[in-house]
Amino acid sequence: MTSFKMRLRNLFYAAMVSVAAAASVLTASPAPAQVPATTPATTPEPAPATAPAAAPESKPSPPAAAPATEEVVNPYGLDALWRQGDFVSKGTLIILVIMSVGSWYIGVLKLLEQAKLMKQAKESDAKFWKASSVKDGIAALHEDSAFRFVAEEGAFAAEHHEGTVIEQVDLNAWISMSIQRAIDTVNNRLQNGLAFLATVGSTAPFVGLFGTVWGIYHALTAIGIAGQASIDKVAGPVGESLIMTAFGLAVAVPAVLGYNWLVRRNKVAVELIRHFGGGVHMTLLGGSRRRDPRKGA
Repeated sequence: MTSFKMRLRNLFYAAMVSVAAAASVLTASPAPAQVPATTPATTPEPAPATAPAAAPESKPSPPAAAPATEEVVNPYGLDALWRQGDFVSKGTLIILVIMSVGSWYIGVLKLLEQAKLMKQAKESDAKFWKASSVKDGIAALHEDSAFRFVAEEGAFAAEHHEGTVIEQVDLNAWISMSIQRAIDTVNNRLQNGLAFLATVGSTAPFVGLFGTVWGIYHALTAIGIAGQASIDKVAGPVGESLIMTAFGLAVAVPAVLGYNWLVRRNKVAVELIRHFGGGVHMTLLGGSRRRDPRKGA
């Protein structure tokens, strides 16, 4: 048994030695040389590759434009009112515009007229009362001065009192009446145009109210035709009525304020003329003007 194991061990060792020897032989042998493949003479030469097509030149892109601001058109504004309104709406709007332009024109004109009259009052104090006589004082004033007009009427009444039927009237009363008529004439001229302001101030709200009623009528008509009270059917006519109301107030308020202010200034101007006429009256009667009535006692 032991000899059998010994033999088996020897055979195993011998097999291991032979395997190791074969492996060493295989690793030591050089690799076979690779024979280069010969190109046959009849092989055609490859055609030259065509050049790739040139890419089209890209044009530079234009600079980006600034984003355009979108204008929102108001379908219920003044422009829409004029384009969509009928002849009644347009006529009402034109009447309000005429009232507004007329009131502003008259207001500015009367303001300039009153400023001119105040300047003439200062001129009369500086020139008329420093003259040696009434005739010289009249000549010193400007030709279109209201104060010169009053003085001329008083002087004419004093010079043409005798030798006529007027002689039966007392000289004091005749001169006083002549000067008063001249003052009334100037006062009437100052009142010109104020009636228009008063009319505009009192009627413009009602004209705007008429436009309001007409716009509401259009709104009710649109509702009846559509059969429903949608906002797009009512917004236009209601906006038209509101615009008319606003226009009426915008015309009436400046007219009323301007009328009250101009009337007050007219009263001041007329008082200046009355005081001047009283001094001329006393001077023509032969008295001396001891004090200026506008400055008090």
